[in-house]
Amino acid sequence: MNVVSRSGKILREKGVGGLFTRLMARVDRSFHKRFEKYYVRQFHKLYYDNPKTVHGIHWFGTKIQKLPLDLWMYQEIIHETNPDYIVETGTADGGSAMFFASLFDLRKKGKIITIDVKKCKAHHPRVTKLVGSSTDPKIVQRVKRLVGKKRVLVILDSDHVRDHVLKEMHIYSQFVPKGGYMVVEDTNVNGHPVNPIYGPGPMEAVEAFLKQRDDFVIDLSRERLLLTFFPNGFLKRVR
Repeated sequence: MNVVSRSGKILREKGVGGLFTRLMARVDRSFHKRFEKYYVRQFHKLYYDNPKTVHGIHWFGTKIQKLPLDLWMYQEIIHETNPDYIVETGTADGGSAMFFASLFDLRKKGKIITIDVKKCKAHHPRVTKLVGSSTDPKIVQRVKRLVGKKRVLVILDSDHVRDHVLKEMHIYSQFVPKGGYMVVEDTNVNGHPVNPIYGPGPMEAVEAFLKQRDDFVIDLSRERLLLTFFPNGFLKRVR
């Protein structure tokens, strides 16, 4: 079998030369993996800290503070898992709710429940807006009544303090069916790799949650586009 080096030269595996070739191929893979991680990390910081990127993205005129690569991954998850509802905590300007509603329009099915302590002006017939804390028992009970036993995709993007996110995870995980997803957004803060002085946040909440539960796992395949604002945040229910 031929092996191609970093320079593009074809090396043939035979005898001692073959051993050398295999070693060089291993070095090549290690080299690329190490530098790939470095450059992705640096671009992540550059993109996140630029106000024209994170705070300059819109979906049909509505501000949406999301990385386009993560939005693409949401589209794949929706197609593959076929949720009846998306329950989103953290509405902000309503951009992501409008994005999900557009996808559901294409599917001709599905509704979004979005929760925030502030009112949002964005409107769509598929979107139900609940005003209040995502952990308020009254809000949770209303979500239960709305979704019933339907398939739900849960997206957590409200207060990013660890204890709040962890409480949300335990509350809203009940709505996720086996094979479905609960996505914890902005696990990149507190130095993972951005905003290092943020303090314990979503990433630390995920770590604590997975120590307490064995029915969810991190699905790293959802990070295959290299850059994501939700590292370790795509959680798939396995039981």
